[in-house]
Amino acid sequence: MSLRSLALIENWPVPTAAAAVVRADGTVTGSYGPVGHRFPLASVTKPLTAYAALVAYEEGAVDLDEPAGPAGATVRHLLAHTSGLAFDEHRVTSPPGQRRLYSNAGFEVLGDHIAKATDIPFPEYLRQAVLEPLGMTGTSCNGSPAKDGVSTVADLVRFAAEVQAPRLLDPRTVADAMTVQYPCTKGVVPGYGHQNPNDWGLGFEIRDSKSPHWTGASSSPRTFGHFGQSGTFLWIDPVAGAACVALTDRAFGPWAAEAWPPFTDAVLLELRG
Repeated sequence: MSLRSLALIENWPVPTAAAAVVRADGTVTGSYGPVGHRFPLASVTKPLTAYAALVAYEEGAVDLDEPAGPAGATVRHLLAHTSGLAFDEHRVTSPPGQRRLYSNAGFEVLGDHIAKATDIPFPEYLRQAVLEPLGMTGTSCNGSPAKDGVSTVADLVRFAAEVQAPRLLDPRTVADAMTVQYPCTKGVVPGYGHQNPNDWGLGFEIRDSKSPHWTGASSSPRTFGHFGQSGTFLWIDPVAGAACVALTDRAFGPWAAEAWPPFTDAVLLELRG
């Protein structure tokens, strides 16, 4: 079965775009565009980094509640954007656990922490822990673990299938990653303003009742995922039993805020049949 709704990416004002939908069993329900094309992921790098961090946790290299980053912060705080670190600076702006301060710096500290704990440079650890086992041969992250990943729709489909039906991790660990950490925490979703609460799991944003939002009006509150400033997104909707990946080569802006929600609603409507 091929989803006709995916062809809506043809109307997006972008030079290149590709998209796909995948079920938990790895079945690709539909794809559109050059799924083997390598796109910069921007912040869609973060779920990959988070997954590697959870592998390090299950291997016993790190503990989620061990100190990491600013005084009083832990690995869990870094993953949940509550360490108190600023957006793009290694500067503390609030005590850990109090506010949801979306932080690239926090994920860079996390990458350094894992590299020290495992004695493996983080890009190599990511490759060994996640990319290689999942056959993600078109994916790499040779810079910031917050934003410098490059990947393909075909590879991210493999990752999205893994998150829905984990083989690299205990399903309970993944369930924790999609569960709200530090509930009732306020904060900003970049590009979408203040949200109260601004719910987040371990490296994955959780939709809940956020408005406005980059997913669809019909997305379930349990939907989780990430979008990137390079015009990219990955969402997983457990109620729909599917995940959707869309990658483009135009920076996020009003065009994306306008195009993505109706696209997601069309995909969900078609999935419901």
